[in-house]
Amino acid sequence: MLSMHPTFPIERSLPMSRLLLLIAMFAAFTMTAPLQAQDASSTPLQDALQSVQADVASPSRSTVPQVLAALLQADAPGTVDFLRAWGDRAVYVRDADGLFFYAQDAPDRMLTLIDIDSGASVATTSSRDLSQIRPNAGVRREINAALVSFELTHPDPARRIAALETIARSPDADQIIPLTAARDAETDTRIIGRMDRLLDLLNARFATDTATRIDAIEGLRGDINTEARRVLNQTLQTRAEFASEIPAGTNVARIRTPGEDISLVDAYATLSDAGLAPPRPGRNAIRDALRANVVDGEVGGVPVHLLTTDERRREAYRALQEAGIVAPLVTEADMRAAVAEYVFFDAYLEADPVVTDAARDSLDSTRTAISFWQFASLSLDALSLASIFFLAAIGLAITFGVMRVINMAHGEFIMMGAYTGYVVQTVIPNYTTSLVIALPLAFAVTFAAGVVMERLVIRHLYTRPLETLLATFGISIALQQLAKNIFGTQARPLTAPDWLAGAIQVNDVVSVASIRVAIFVMALGFLLMLLYILNRTRLGLEVRAVTQNPGMAASMGINPDRINMLTFGLGSGIAGVAGVAIGLVAQVTSEMGANYIVQSFMTVVVGGVGSVFGTLAGATLIGFLQKGIEWFNPANTLAAQTFMVLFIILFIQFRPKGIVALKGRAAGD
Repeated sequence: MLSMHPTFPIERSLPMSRLLLLIAMFAAFTMTAPLQAQDASSTPLQDALQSVQADVASPSRSTVPQVLAALLQADAPGTVDFLRAWGDRAVYVRDADGLFFYAQDAPDRMLTLIDIDSGASVATTSSRDLSQIRPNAGVRREINAALVSFELTHPDPARRIAALETIARSPDADQIIPLTAARDAETDTRIIGRMDRLLDLLNARFATDTATRIDAIEGLRGDINTEARRVLNQTLQTRAEFASEIPAGTNVARIRTPGEDISLVDAYATLSDAGLAPPRPGRNAIRDALRANVVDGEVGGVPVHLLTTDERRREAYRALQEAGIVAPLVTEADMRAAVAEYVFFDAYLEADPVVTDAARDSLDSTRTAISFWQFASLSLDALSLASIFFLAAIGLAITFGVMRVINMAHGEFIMMGAYTGYVVQTVIPNYTTSLVIALPLAFAVTFAAGVVMERLVIRHLYTRPLETLLATFGISIALQQLAKNIFGTQARPLTAPDWLAGAIQVNDVVSVASIRVAIFVMALGFLLMLLYILNRTRLGLEVRAVTQNPGMAASMGINPDRINMLTFGLGSGIAGVAGVAIGLVAQVTSEMGANYIVQSFMTVVVGGVGSVFGTLAGATLIGFLQKGIEWFNPANTLAAQTFMVLFIILFIQFRPKGIVALKGRAAGD
């Protein structure tokens, strides 16, 4: 098989770029060669290594290319494994005969020698008879570079992908040639796409041909990944310069006007540092000069006790200046005259203006794409927040719409549901199982609590809204204190299962936490469930009848009292389930419900009292509004909430019945 390959002399000075090209061409060819022929004609790896024994046993950066060239000529099976072991310091040389082995620990501090060709155990010997080869960091870098080239054409796709990732982490101009050769031999379309993108990244940065660089830069247009942006930004790096006139051939990024793009003081300091203008004494220099020239309690004829302002100190300094004692002050007119003699500009480090123009156009396109994805990320965050608001408010919307009860204890039902989930997790440590059990159990617990509250308190206060508000507010305080007595004031953990951990990474700009996606799906499920209950079940029919006209519903045989009880229990149960969901993203404390009661009422009022779709619209509006305001002022969430409340107040002034106005009793009241 050696006759099928071009031969070349083994030289110590063989360039690494040429060697990597030969490696890639060789590996690409051997991928298509019959395995039987390879096995039949290959030189044993041990024989190939013995031809460069001294360079393998005591490697240096200058001798690595010679070893690699010998391995290429030999075409020995196991070459890649040897290179990896050589770089990992897992190769030993036997001192008696200079043969190379892998080794495994054996009893009594002995080592079992592994043949590098067959992989079989050949002997057990003392470590004193062996020398471990320890290549330094520079040698390992050379080995890894060659190893990547071998791996680019490895039959295992996973190995080829790993090689591409290695190149992406440490890009180098020498990688273009072997990667191009590997790309021509590649057949996997998925890997071809990765190779093409990596070639664009490498060529955009390292190619010497202008046309090739421009083609590569065009290939990065609109690419929002970090690697692409880094390459484009590196191409557009600038340095600040000045000259009496701009030198010919300079790739100018922009002209900086003193007083506008650069301060007059900074421009003059640049000239002063270059020795082209006298230094400008600062405050400290003036102070030190005055201290050094105090004579009989005066400096330049000005008493020391009067030197309390900058103007008096400058006056004294000018007196010393006139006496020739200190360097003259530099006035603003002097600075303007000095900087007027020069042009201040930013020059690209890249000398070719065609390349920088292409990079700037591509980066502008990328920034447009980034803006789009940032908007998408903000929208997803707002949608996630809206789903939490919807879950927290939908139960309140039902009770408030049907019964017209201002339930200030609604937040405490959310808290009860969260604590139910916590208790279940303490009993059942499997987070997935505990979550499956906690959701229906939280509904049952808070449904029962809601029914008890409605039977004992709410039913006696239907026609007295102020007293209902005060009574439910008192109940909320009592429930908070009860939770503190049982669980304490410390926040309790409610842990999501592992399959809800982490985030869904869309790209380098957009990522969504998996738990928030789950809450969104839960909110969507509740929406569909409520629509089914209200529109497809007898309970829903009776609820809608009581909502539209309770008197007529009663005359048709519907018991409004029973409907009110079930409706209040349903709303409370939904709040409990919402508490489990919210507890997965927020701290479970006795006050957690109070954090959502205000948003819940705002969601219901803005969306439309008693309407499921109104609550959905209200939650969406408030979620997007809050995230939008936070985007303008991300450091102050309190200000965002304040502006949101002001907006909602104005909104209600123009649409008091909300986005979706409900007909019937709720609308009339």
